[in-house]
Amino acid sequence: MNTGLYKKIGIASAIMMASVFLSRMIGLVREMVIAYMAGAGAEVDAYQVAFIIPDILNHVAASGFLSVTFIPIFSNYLAAEKRDDGWQVVSTILTCFGSLLAIGIGIAFVFTPRLISILAPGLDNPAMISNAVYMTRIILPAQFFFFAGGLFMAIQFSLERFAIPAMAPLIYNLGIILGGLLLGPWLGVAGFSYGVLAGALVGNFALQFWGAKRAGMKLRLRMDFFHPDLKRYVLLTLPLMVGLSMTFSAEFFLKFFGSFLPEGSIAALNYGLRITLMLVGFFGQAVGTASFPFMARLAAENKISEMNQLLNDTLRYLSLVIPISVLVMVLRKEVVQILFERGRFDASATELTSSALVFLLIGAFAFASQTVVVRGYYAMQNTLFPAIFGTLAVAAGIPVYFIGMHFMGTNGVGFAISISAILQLMILFMLWNRRTANIGSQKVYGAYAKMILISIPIGLILNWTGSGIYPQAWKDTLAGNIVICASTGTLFAVLIIMSGYLFKITEIQEVINRIFRKFFAAKSQ
Repeated sequence: MNTGLYKKIGIASAIMMASVFLSRMIGLVREMVIAYMAGAGAEVDAYQVAFIIPDILNHVAASGFLSVTFIPIFSNYLAAEKRDDGWQVVSTILTCFGSLLAIGIGIAFVFTPRLISILAPGLDNPAMISNAVYMTRIILPAQFFFFAGGLFMAIQFSLERFAIPAMAPLIYNLGIILGGLLLGPWLGVAGFSYGVLAGALVGNFALQFWGAKRAGMKLRLRMDFFHPDLKRYVLLTLPLMVGLSMTFSAEFFLKFFGSFLPEGSIAALNYGLRITLMLVGFFGQAVGTASFPFMARLAAENKISEMNQLLNDTLRYLSLVIPISVLVMVLRKEVVQILFERGRFDASATELTSSALVFLLIGAFAFASQTVVVRGYYAMQNTLFPAIFGTLAVAAGIPVYFIGMHFMGTNGVGFAISISAILQLMILFMLWNRRTANIGSQKVYGAYAKMILISIPIGLILNWTGSGIYPQAWKDTLAGNIVICASTGTLFAVLIIMSGYLFKITEIQEVINRIFRKFFAAKSQ
């Protein structure tokens, strides 16, 4: 593969990594504000339940998949230098799907109470149910902004413009924080719901509309349900509408099964999942989003072997998520205390959240890697396989949710989320290998096996030193927890570097060498 393409991917990845990192950081600040104001009790449970119906609408509209379903279609017009025809497709999709989504939002608004009782059947607190219904109706209109904004972002990605789309999650999260801070004193947790609506309007819709217009977008109302590329788009998107993706199923089952557990369980699982997804987002989501337009282009040019090489190389480096997850497992209580334990978030909430976090982190590598594997299918314009087999993997994991909830409570739901994620990754990657004659897959399996083997002793060493060195008084203060995290992180870095060079682990060596090269290059300037 030519070095110019790798350089472009590197620049795009850097932009998206910065965006995802800042977004996750701001997202953590958002959760910190929620934890401070409402703790981990019934109010936060209601707030989380309020996202179930909007998330389902968002999933059915495939708003989160617009980049992977629309980019291959639009890229063909760009490759054929028929950009005006491409704008007609944009107008058609936005008008037709936008109209149907608006009708769906209206129906969901009317039937919100009934839908809540079906989707969160374990809730039995009338005040909590009433709050969930109220906040659901506030959040529902935001789904149109996510859909339209997703289309505008896909246009910019197709044209290799990443800066403005990278700002969407930042502004969205800032909107939620401001909504909570400004309206919270009067409206309580519902203030955050208004922040969701405002953040989606500004960051995901208005700003992205402006960015797409700057890129040359020509938009007009075009109600043409028989346009051939609309049919093609529907065929690509339909499996994603009815299929269960990894993140969507995790979010849904967290709330469905969490509704049967004691109050505060949904909140604790959500806080733990947010920490896990910060790790996942920084690695998997950023790299997957940035590499996809290039994979789509390689697929369009029928350079399948180069695309497969890009996918496998990306997966090998994502194996680094495994030891980093182990580090966070060891520091689980310190991390949760630093992030959340203040205001109404007390020691018992820390205990519940940190315990669930361990089980959620087991599947962190699967969440990160899956974001890349599915994009291999999407680049080939095959959304059916990942939807079918991903859904089957989710279905296979449902008994684990029941068993985990019954025997392990909150931890069991967290463990089931991880098992389901690992099942989906294994099935999708094995099927991908069959399609590509297993070319390069052995290196991927080898990278993950080596990371697991070195992570176990590293985790044991870190846990042993942490339990024997630091005084208990340190663990009860913010400054002490920061010192513990910093020193444990330093020891982890030493151990991972030693392991990389001692056992000749290419992925670790190359990452370390790249960091040193950039450091000395910056120092010499």
